[in-house]
Amino acid sequence: MHVHVSSSDVTITETSQASPTGAPASTEAPAEQSWTPRLWGVLAVLCAVLFLDGLDVSMVGVALPSIGTELGLSTTSLQWIVNGYVLGYGGLLLLGGRTADLLGRRRVFLIALGVFAVASLIGGLVNDGTLLIATRFVKGLAAAFTAPTALSILTTTFHEGPARNRALSVFSVFGASGYSSGLILGGLLTSVGWRWTFLTPVPLALLALVVGIALIPKDKPAAEGGHDLVGAITLTTGMLLAVYTVVTAPDRGWLDPLTIGSIVVAAALLAGFVITEQKVRHPLIRLGILRVGTIVRANVSIIALFGSYMSFQFMMTLYLQDVLHWSPLRMAFALLPAGIIVAVGSPFVGRLITRWGTSRLIISSMVSLALGYVWFLSTAGNTPNYAFTIFPTMILLGGGFAFGFSSIMAQATDGIEDSEQGLASGLVQTSGQVGAALVLAAVTALVATDSNAGGGFAPFQPGLNLVTGVAIVGLLFNIVPLLALNRSRAAAADPIEP
Repeated sequence: MHVHVSSSDVTITETSQASPTGAPASTEAPAEQSWTPRLWGVLAVLCAVLFLDGLDVSMVGVALPSIGTELGLSTTSLQWIVNGYVLGYGGLLLLGGRTADLLGRRRVFLIALGVFAVASLIGGLVNDGTLLIATRFVKGLAAAFTAPTALSILTTTFHEGPARNRALSVFSVFGASGYSSGLILGGLLTSVGWRWTFLTPVPLALLALVVGIALIPKDKPAAEGGHDLVGAITLTTGMLLAVYTVVTAPDRGWLDPLTIGSIVVAAALLAGFVITEQKVRHPLIRLGILRVGTIVRANVSIIALFGSYMSFQFMMTLYLQDVLHWSPLRMAFALLPAGIIVAVGSPFVGRLITRWGTSRLIISSMVSLALGYVWFLSTAGNTPNYAFTIFPTMILLGGGFAFGFSSIMAQATDGIEDSEQGLASGLVQTSGQVGAALVLAAVTALVATDSNAGGGFAPFQPGLNLVTGVAIVGLLFNIVPLLALNRSRAAAADPIEP
């Protein structure tokens, strides 16, 4: 067995014999996986579902004011149209990934996609705010199963290496394109009627379902063993309560007795889950997976990426619409350059991963993000100029997201056994969603606290300071291990003689 250690990953390859230099005796490279029409079809279905996730979130966000006017919903009620989705998605992601391993990826993926389509249809037809919020929760729940399952189908269908890196790059393009397209399409559809923002995904989801039934190969459960019911209940309830607390705390207050009580109960449930996983015969999550350094770094990186980017976009949405009084469509075009950069740049990231490894690209991502936020901080003033401040910032953020997302997904799943691909996929996506909710909640609290700081962008300054700090922490968390590894190599190559 030959172990090759690079700056980005630890890769283990079997060889029958090694040369004196430590290189494999055989110089033949493994055959690259051929891209058959069926493989392209499977990838198209997976990309379509990721596209729908991004499309749905951004379209509904644009339509919120119209929904509130027609259904008579208050601002507090309107936020639950977004937060209901977050609760279902963030709270059940990890369970969704593991369920796919236990019950079969194809079965879980197709059932969840069907539920997503039905919930979308009902959401576009209801006339009651409570029912609308309920459909959003169900859609989030369905996405919690489709998202990690789609990624695990991708990582088990495409061989680790160039084929998988290329597939992940294409996959990332559709996620970014879905969100970017949703901003524009949401503005156009809302002018016709907000219900179309819910109804439009229905035929697309049904088409993906039909094609998925035809093309996605049947599979058997990848993981053996019974179901850890106690672990599933404690984890799911703890995650839901944690996300609920984060979502509601800015309005209710972090020191409110109900907030404190929710935090204590959520912590107790999650602690109970950890204890359960150490004792049961067939745990929902093998906690030993958290000892893998690359997986831990990938999960921290996705928190920095999603948490900072989504929070910044949230602040920009409020600023451009509420302060500068831009229309939703004009706001969408202002933020669009970042999505275009991701869509154009992501297809090339797979080749870069193959050449440079994931760690270097993730570091580049964090540098680009941090520079974008710092540029905005240093040039914005009270009334940022679009050409000089906002546009360059969106270019830097788009580059950071393009480099980061595919690289983080690859790092989180590389070297993981097929039986735990769903677990690894669900873990990294859960970190992204829950981490983004935590950062966004803190940013929202800072903006609300500093709402009387003055005009222009001044009230958002504390939130932007936090977002910048999150990106810098993500950078340090990745660059310190790389520097330590390089220092160890240098010491080993040039020992100090007595």
